[in-house]
Formats: sequence, C-alpha cells, structure tokens
Amino acid sequence: MSADQAPPRSESAATSAGGGARGGNRKHAGLAILILGGLGVVLHGATSGGGEAATLAPPSASFDKPPPPPPEPTVTASTAAPACGPDMVLVEGEYCTDVRQDCNHWLDDAALPFARCGEYSTVSRCVGKRVAMRFCIDRREYTPPGEKLPLNWASYDIASKTCAGVGKRLCTDSEWNFACEGPEMLPYPYGYERRPVCNQDQKDLYDKNPRMQVLKDLREPADARPDCKSPFGVENMVGNMDEPVAREGFENNAPFRNALKGGWWMPARNRCRPATTAHDDFFKDIQIGVRCCGPASGGVPTGEPMSPNSVEKQL
Repeated sequence: MSADQAPPRSESAATSAGGGARGGNRKHAGLAILILGGLGVVLHGATSGGGEAATLAPPSASFDKPPPPPPEPTVTASTAAPACGPDMVLVEGEYCTDVRQDCNHWLDDAALPFARCGEYSTVSRCVGKRVAMRFCIDRREYTPPGEKLPLNWASYDIASKTCAGVGKRLCTDSEWNFACEGPEMLPYPYGYERRPVCNQDQKDLYDKNPRMQVLKDLREPADARPDCKSPFGVENMVGNMDEPVAREGFENNAPFRNALKGGWWMPARNRCRPATTAHDDFFKDIQIGVRCCGPASGGVPTGEPMSPNSVEKQL
C-alpha cells in the first residue's frame, strides 16, 4: 500500500462523510474546530484549490443570560450591632414575679430578719406570672473614671442622677432580681449554696471609737471577685455594695420610691430576692453604691413591669 492510499477503514469513513470521493490524488477534507470567545468557528478544507472557508456557529446559550447578582451579606454575631453598650450585659428571658424557695440549713436563727441560709433546696418554684424581659445592665458596680473603688455614699436620688448622667437609668426591682437569679430563679447569683465568693460576712465592721460606732469602709474593686457573678455574667450583685433600684408601683410614692438590693459586706442575707425598703430616696451611707440599666436594641422588649412578691421579709 502506497503512502497516498488510505487504509480501507479510513476510506470507508471518508466516503461516508464526503459523498463517496475516491482516489489517492484527491485531498482529504480536513476539519478543525476552534473555540474562540464562546463562538464555534468551523474551517473546511476545499476539495479543490486548497482554499478555506470559515463558518460561524451560533453563540452559546449560556452567554444569553446575565451573571447572577452577588449574594446578600449575611449578618452574623460578629457583624451584628451589639444589643448593649460597653461594660453592660444583655439580660433576656422570662421572669417569674413570685418565687418559693426552701432553706434546708440556716446559719442563723430563721426568725431573725437578716438570717442567712447556708443551703437551699435545688428547686425554686414559680407561683406567680411569667413576664418577658430584655434589657441591659452594668456588668459591675459603677466606678467613677480614674477611681479604683466603686462609688459609695450614694442614695436613690444620687444613683438616679448618676445613671442619667451616663445615658442610663436605675434598674427596677424586677430587672435587678432577674439579672441576679437568672431563668433558674437561683437564691444566690452563683447557686443554691452560700459560698465565700463575694465580699460578704465581714465581722470586724466598726472602727474603735469610744464615742460612736463608725462603719469601716470595706469596699473592694468592682472586678475583684470574678466568681461572684450571676447566670447572665453580672458581677457583685450580692455583697460589696447595696444597690438602689426603682420599686415598681411606687413611682408616685416619693420620697419612698426605692429599695436597696444585694446587701453589702456585713453578715446578712445577700441573696437575689430580699430588699430593704425602710429608707427614703435621700438616705445615703458608706455602703450604698450604684448600678445602672438601659434598653436593649432589637428583640422583644421587656413586658409590663410587675411588682415582685417574695417570701423574704421586705425590710
């Protein structure tokens, strides 16, 4: 077989494609397909004269559609605006207006108004209404700029003005309770058993003055007890400083619109629910400090305020 002759299998294929042309002196049709910018260009070798003709294929259908728009940006925890301002904590959930708690072991005579409970039953019972709450609260007691210790010698009136001066407000008694006890309605912010994690139960309270009793200043820095914190991460809600709150239902009862919450460094109740309500709005002392609240952005706002009933004696 000569070099100009095609093998029988190739010849049969050429005949089928080229309409039966035979002979070794005829040029084989050459076919090349070039893809240029999405357009098919087919070049056919001429059967005589060696000329070439170009035929443009129709454009691909995929180029008829515009490109899809970019995806919408996704809001994540890192890109969303924070619900609370700096040094504040979001408190959100359902608050119970009336709670029952049983003490298994009293450290003092249970009949005393400031009796301390060593351990509570690990079930708190909600016998009141559930109220939706969403608000912000200071993580720590207010400390003036440049100071190391939290503000003291405050009153309800001073505390209200202090919070307003930084764009906040006083907490209500219900808000304070919920920030302290959490959804589980804990008696202590850190659990059911009294533990020495807060600035409380100090015994040497007074300076030795033969004429009068002068209370020692036993405040600690607001960040000195990181384990003294609530389920929401709010620190020093019991012990260290008494904190004035606005009593719901007493807004028009001046000058008795306040309650003191949390207790201070003395051996006292230092629990979430008890409150001292005997003082007027201008009463101030060395152990009274300030903690502020404010609205949270987004979400469901706090429901209608309801005065919390407590099995604890209100003093």
